[in-house]
Amino acid sequence: MDCCDTLEYAAEIRRAAVTMVAKARASHIGGALSMADILAVLYGEVLRLRSHDPAWAERDRLILSKGHCCASLYAALAIKGFFPNADLDSYGRDDSRLLSHISHKVPGVEFSTGSLGHGLPFGCGKALAAKRKKENWRSFVLLSDGELDEGSNWEAILFAPQQKLDNVVVIVDYNKIQSLGSVAEVLELEPLAEKFRAFRWAVKEIDGHDHSAIRGALASLPFEKGKPSCIIAHTIKGKGVDFMENKLQWHYSAPDQEQLVSALSQIQGSTS
Repeated sequence: MDCCDTLEYAAEIRRAAVTMVAKARASHIGGALSMADILAVLYGEVLRLRSHDPAWAERDRLILSKGHCCASLYAALAIKGFFPNADLDSYGRDDSRLLSHISHKVPGVEFSTGSLGHGLPFGCGKALAAKRKKENWRSFVLLSDGELDEGSNWEAILFAPQQKLDNVVVIVDYNKIQSLGSVAEVLELEPLAEKFRAFRWAVKEIDGHDHSAIRGALASLPFEKGKPSCIIAHTIKGKGVDFMENKLQWHYSAPDQEQLVSALSQIQGSTS
């Protein structure tokens, strides 16, 4: 995909995610929208995958550690053909495999998450297995910023450079808002890049909505041979919908019908 294609892909992800959350009367749309551009570039251009063969042994692994924001990942996978688009209508409903926290029962999903702090330890373990088996696939882990309050992440952040896991890539969706307030108010993370560097990671900071910047960072992996790579992606919670952007309430709220129509109109217009 070229840049224009990934922009449209991101818009499709956002439209589907907003619709899914509204229909299910679910939550976490703000964090789903903040990572849509990252997912569009990853699935549009970067990850080595086969939608017709989700268990392909040589695939890259993407672990969505912020599993509560899974609406966008489900949408990204459906659009790429991992399962029918029509399945998105069942999101969050009884007996659906599209649970409102990510489920590995869905084709293309590597790991069930939701309890925060589990994705990176798992991703590091998978990367270590690849190294020991002399396989070339990579382990990408998409983290939320509030999730970095969890100590299990910092254990994994210590572990990865010790094992020279330069096949691990962390992407932090740094939208600055977590469940009960701003990240700065709840538990300040800054200086975040310096913290990762002190733990012996190679780090780049980017605008997480600039497709060229996302593409450029992902094209230069690993940033340093023998070191795990961390991309701190500065994003906006609720990106693409003006009444959701940078608003805490959209961590848990679902749009009503009038808000859904407005949101879809804005997202449609963002690529015209």
